[in-house]
Amino acid sequence: MHAELGNAVSIRFALPSAKLRPYVTTYYHTQVKASPGEPVLEDYLHPEWPNVRFMKAGWSHSAIGDEPLTPSPAFAVSGPTSKATRFRNGTGSGWGIGLMPLGWACIFGVEASTYADRGIDGHSDPAFAAFAPLADALAQSDGDTAQELAVIESHMEAITLTPCPRAKEVAAINAALIDPELSSVAALADRVGMNIRSLERLSKRAFGFTPKLLLRRQRFLRSLSQFMLDPSLSWLRTLDYQYHDQAHFVRDFKRFMGMSPSAYAKLDKPFLVAAARARMAIAGEAVQGLHDPATNGEGGKG
Repeated sequence: MHAELGNAVSIRFALPSAKLRPYVTTYYHTQVKASPGEPVLEDYLHPEWPNVRFMKAGWSHSAIGDEPLTPSPAFAVSGPTSKATRFRNGTGSGWGIGLMPLGWACIFGVEASTYADRGIDGHSDPAFAAFAPLADALAQSDGDTAQELAVIESHMEAITLTPCPRAKEVAAINAALIDPELSSVAALADRVGMNIRSLERLSKRAFGFTPKLLLRRQRFLRSLSQFMLDPSLSWLRTLDYQYHDQAHFVRDFKRFMGMSPSAYAKLDKPFLVAAARARMAIAGEAVQGLHDPATNGEGGKG
């Protein structure tokens, strides 16, 4: 595991075993020790693939997009997102599991678009029953993170290594989406050998959004990730080459983050800057949405 320390935040990432990497991006453990003068830390999470999180109920408060902040359940599931997630955490800790689109398709087998831009109490929806035993095991743990990580990995191996429909097509779409040279839905359909209508149906089912929105989101994340790694950069120096100009980027930024780039740059980022650097060191990408399932354990691609 690799750790990156912030002022009062420790975020540790671990890669899954090689056989789980088509399904899981990373496991991550967040620990907060807030000071009496600042008992709650707030940040904004960028759009990403689905996540499953385990924590003490109420430790975190979160909201996707314009929703009001509400307490997070002990077993929280978030579908794929196209909007920023605002969150506040006090002193405490919790685990998270980032899922690839193929992981969502194979483990849950439900329409990702139904859960897109939504946070769900995992105990209240039978679609997520496969994770309930893991939620219970972590709730009863004595806090040994190495042991907890082993429990998580063992559970993931037990629930993911089964065939699922259209796995090859989902994997092919995912691989194409992380290619920075790909810029159009037509090119994506050609790359994966599907007609556009079939691509749109499978995209919504496994990825949560239309191919057009996914390509737009990927372009935005490539630019945002550069800023997260080096906030001293001007936005002009982070722009993906597919942006026509800065105004084009500003429109996307407001669509995905709900604020202007300048407003975001002024915010404290007690979690996300540390997380981007730690994630980059171990997984080779600063944000989950750009994760390559072929990433090796040394921050490179392989």
